[in-house]
Amino acid sequence: MTTRQPVTIVGGGLSGVEVALTLSQSGVPVVLYEMRPRTETGAHKTADLGELVCSNSLKSVDPETPHGLLKEELQIMGSPVLLMAFECRIPGGGALVVDRLRFSRAMTRAVEDDPGITLVRERVDRIVETRPLVLATGPLTHPVITEDLLRHIGSDRLSFYDAISPVVEADSLDFSRFFRADRYGTPGEGDYWNVPLTEEEYRTFCSELLGGERVPPHEGVEDRPEVLRAFEACQPIESLVEKGPDTLAFGPMRPVGLINPKTGTIPFAVVQLRAEDADGSAYNLVGFQTKLRYSEQERIFRLLPGFSEVRFLRLGSLHRNTFLDAPAVLRSDLSLRSLPGVYPTGQMVGVEGYTESVAMGHLTALFLGPRPPSSLPPETTAVGALLRALMPDAYRKTPSGESGERKAVPFCPMNLHFGLFPSLPNRVRGGKRERRRAMIARARKDFEIWWKESAKPEGRGPDPEEKKSLGIAMA
Repeated sequence: MTTRQPVTIVGGGLSGVEVALTLSQSGVPVVLYEMRPRTETGAHKTADLGELVCSNSLKSVDPETPHGLLKEELQIMGSPVLLMAFECRIPGGGALVVDRLRFSRAMTRAVEDDPGITLVRERVDRIVETRPLVLATGPLTHPVITEDLLRHIGSDRLSFYDAISPVVEADSLDFSRFFRADRYGTPGEGDYWNVPLTEEEYRTFCSELLGGERVPPHEGVEDRPEVLRAFEACQPIESLVEKGPDTLAFGPMRPVGLINPKTGTIPFAVVQLRAEDADGSAYNLVGFQTKLRYSEQERIFRLLPGFSEVRFLRLGSLHRNTFLDAPAVLRSDLSLRSLPGVYPTGQMVGVEGYTESVAMGHLTALFLGPRPPSSLPPETTAVGALLRALMPDAYRKTPSGESGERKAVPFCPMNLHFGLFPSLPNRVRGGKRERRRAMIARARKDFEIWWKESAKPEGRGPDPEEKKSLGIAMA
């Protein structure tokens, strides 16, 4: 679709903003609808576009990891949201951690100041007739538009529930009980504060989590098992404890590589605190998503060392996530099979993670731009690996060139990881580390060819050899 008619976008989250800014920069006018602040979600706290709710980390920038590679590819494609993320970066070890408020305000200003974008603060309750139409309503898609979408696509909806971690006020913590360090002995002082626990303290904490009172299921929603699906990476900590007494110690509370300088030893378990802003006035309890009642959170978390007087700026909560069965409903141009010209994007198509959502938004914008890609990105690249997970039929070919049949397996949202990349054709010596380096090298080579020959819009994004001039430190 190469029309320069206005593109209508529903949803002002990361993917919606990415689509809007990318299209506008390409000369395509945009009308962007955002229902907040008139209609709240239960998880957001402001009216700003692109507000982050689960975390303020966009994960690793290490170029030898899948997430580092994905950021590299987005950088080459000229992602406006990624650029703003780096501009709002705060210390976070090897991760791209942003000042949450500054980041969302930057996206809001960018959209409001763009003459090619019309921002409308209204809720959209149906699939409007306007085409092209982008649905970037995210994991908190309003039930009204979800039901209308289901009537059109005739497909089952799959849902899961995502819990968010508490945020605490720095001045209320006793930092004399903590130490600074990053896992795996990262050089330097460390960007994370670590709360060390003895085995006895850890066992007591886990026992309280198990006995803590939880928020009951949402009537008519969580009590419908046919639409629930657990997502392992975002399970509440109390649910993790139920899997075994040491699950947290080997999960979000693992102390690997963290030596307490006061004792010279590795604690039995730790709670990591990550800064929420550049001033370090607020901290996120990393991996501590929970569905405990607020009163129980306050009681139990104050049992942690140095937390006896803690003040909570945000307590953990559980919110609804909705996604589509992407392999069944998506066409190879990322539009819906049953609704030509309608493009779901971001988390609602079944990707998990902030950077993955930005990537899907950028790819959607490319297909709607003045010069759509002549082919899909290779499955060996980060963006291609994501797309292959969403649209296996588009990448699976028989020797005759026809699409192979898709194995009927339940679709579940995913983060980008090495398991999504195709295996290397030849054996690589040196073990897992060298194999992964070879996969990254292959991805860079294949992406460069695809971008130059099939996808790069005129005047958009640098060539790989131009990367160093961007002034963005990827590591």
